[in-house]
Amino acid sequence: MKNERAFAKSKTARSNDSTELAGLKRLPRPLYGHVESLSNRVISHRHSHPWIQVSYAVRGVLEVATDNARFVALPHRAIWVPAGVPHQVYASRATQIRSLYVDPEAMDRSSDACFVLEVSELLRELIQAFSEMPEDYAFEGPDGRLAAVLLDRLAAAPATTLALPWPSEPRILAICQALRARPAAGDSLDDWAQRLSVSRKTLSRLFLRETGLGYRQWRQRLRLMHSLPLLEQGQSVTNVAFDCGYESVSAYIAAFKAQFGRTPGEFFPVAGAARA
Repeated sequence: MKNERAFAKSKTARSNDSTELAGLKRLPRPLYGHVESLSNRVISHRHSHPWIQVSYAVRGVLEVATDNARFVALPHRAIWVPAGVPHQVYASRATQIRSLYVDPEAMDRSSDACFVLEVSELLRELIQAFSEMPEDYAFEGPDGRLAAVLLDRLAAAPATTLALPWPSEPRILAICQALRARPAAGDSLDDWAQRLSVSRKTLSRLFLRETGLGYRQWRQRLRLMHSLPLLEQGQSVTNVAFDCGYESVSAYIAAFKAQFGRTPGEFFPVAGAARA
């Protein structure tokens, strides 16, 4: 079994609680993790590492940005970052994350791109229990068995679509950057075509090629993702809906549920209670 081979291969690893991740050439165990309480919006410079990273926000909203997309982790979600992929991490206020670092040889799942995965109640409890284990846990005992089960559950967790594709073509990039700065802006594709002196048909074709989404689809996903930290801060659903450019609260809730599978109030009960 792949996990067992990786465990056996790393049995001679030695570590202690003061191990600094940035200074490691290899992980002290095939599965390694730690807990971070974060208060700043940007929590790391752009970087990559030779192992898989899975980051789960116990509290707050976590975002990972790569060259090709932006990924958001809500409660019950985690972000998978493959080995070698340059990325930057952002967090809403008072975010607490549990990060898992995985030797690629220990994981029966591979991907060259980031994605968001669902965190079931079982997986959440496994992550919680693992975060309380010693860094140099024994392979043969209960801790080693828990780590093996956690690896298996990570490999089986379903992927979701909580990602915002990011373009590289200069004109489409300029549009996306402007929309991200002002998510509520009502500019149409015709407005952008006029500003950029290009046909609407050309912009539409480029947008689809660069992002895999139409202009209106991309803008709606941007608005929904932009709304998440606002809801997490306890702002009312009504205020968030209008701040993000929706003409009605019902339209926002319907779009939110279609994208995320739950209403804003189900993800963020405080915001739901403050709907009015």
